[in-house]
Amino acid sequence: MREFSSDDTDDLSAILSDPETMRFYPAPFDRDGVEEWIARNLRRYAEDGCGLWAMILKASGELIGDCGLTLQSVEGVDEIEIGYHVCRDQWGNGLATEAAGDCRDFGFAHLPVDRLVSIIRPENRTSRRVAEKNGMTVWKEVMRRNLPHLVYSVQRSQFHER
Repeated sequence: MREFSSDDTDDLSAILSDPETMRFYPAPFDRDGVEEWIARNLRRYAEDGCGLWAMILKASGELIGDCGLTLQSVEGVDEIEIGYHVCRDQWGNGLATEAAGDCRDFGFAHLPVDRLVSIIRPENRTSRRVAEKNGMTVWKEVMRRNLPHLVYSVQRSQFHER
């Protein structure tokens, strides 16, 4: 994983504009939305010390998604979320699980937090499984954008490095 740059717009657009990949979002992103996504993460790196990073396939150097740690409000409380998107042709290869695990490890090693979360729509079984494989369990259900979401969490005290 590495920080995004504006040079990543075309490659990331192929992922974030895909209706199937983004079906649990309000809508797929257009090019302007992807440019803002990258700009928001550049601000996060500077302000929060983390953000979503570009996932790069080692074998080819291809950008295949994003994964990282972002500040999210959960019922008015700031939490650090592990989030991820992977291009469809890489689904089922364990890459989201691997990247999310690396982000969990990084978060507990470098951030002063006792809990990390992932906010997932209940019907998104694939993302739920990624969270579960990384030691997360459902903490609570919340409403976001007028839709139910499960908040998965893992506590620092439950965490054991791989």
